[in-house]
Amino acid sequence: MSASSFHRAQLVERVDFTGDLAMFRFRPEHELPFKAGQYATLAVEHDGRLIQRPYSIVSSPYESFLEFFVELVPQGELTPKLWELRSSDYVLVRNRIVGAFTKDDKAGMNRHIMAATVTGIAPYVSMIRTQRIDLDRGSGTQQRFAVVQGASRSWEFGTYKDELDQVARQGWVNYIPTISRPWEDPDWKGECGRAEDVFRKYADNLGFDYTNSVGYACGHPHMIENVKGILARARFPKAQIKEEKYFTI
Repeated sequence: MSASSFHRAQLVERVDFTGDLAMFRFRPEHELPFKAGQYATLAVEHDGRLIQRPYSIVSSPYESFLEFFVELVPQGELTPKLWELRSSDYVLVRNRIVGAFTKDDKAGMNRHIMAATVTGIAPYVSMIRTQRIDLDRGSGTQQRFAVVQGASRSWEFGTYKDELDQVARQGWVNYIPTISRPWEDPDWKGECGRAEDVFRKYADNLGFDYTNSVGYACGHPHMIENVKGILARARFPKAQIKEEKYFTI
C-alpha cells in the first residue's frame, strides 16, 4: 500500500502506563469517519518503505482525535518507532478505517457481555464513550454493558480503569477488572484470575445470557477461544458471538 493511501496525524498526547504500555492520541490532518469498535492502520516510513500495523481505536467517533492503547513489542518493527515519538511528531494513518468488531445492533439484544485482555479493552471503551456522549446529548438508546478486563497486574489497566469505573456509576456499565498475578500486586483488592476465569460468573450474576445479550471477546487468541467456548456452553448461538484477535507482531 502506497503512502498516497495515508494521511498525516500529529501526536498530541501520550501517557505511559508502564514501560511497555501507553496511550497515544493523534490528530489527523483530515477527518476520518469510523464506527466505534473499528481499527485504523498506523504507519511510519523507514528506509523507503512503509511499516504499518492495525490498531483498534479507543476514542469515540465524536472525538476530534484518534486514541490508541498500544503495547510495545521490543522486537517489533513499528511499536519501537512509536515509542520514539515526541509531542508534535507525525505518523501516517490509512485514509480508510475499517473493521466489523462493532456493537451489534442487528441481533435485537440490548445487553453486551465483553471480555478483554489488556489492550483489548480499546474497542469497548470506544463503544461506551459513544453511548455516554449520545446519552449526554439526549439521543440514542441506553444499552447495558458488562466488561471483564484481564491483566497480569493492576497498573496495566492504565487510566481506562478509572474511566470505566466512573461510567459504571451511571448504572448501565458493569466493569470487572481482574489480575492473574496477585502475588506481584499485593495491594490489589479486586478479582483475581484470567478474564475467562471470571467471565461466566459475572455473566450469570448480572443476568447477561443468550436471550438478551451479544458476547464479545477481544485481545489474546487463547482467551478468545476460551470465552467462545464458555459462550457456546451457555447456549449463545454463533451469530451472537463476536471476536477480534490481537497478535504480537
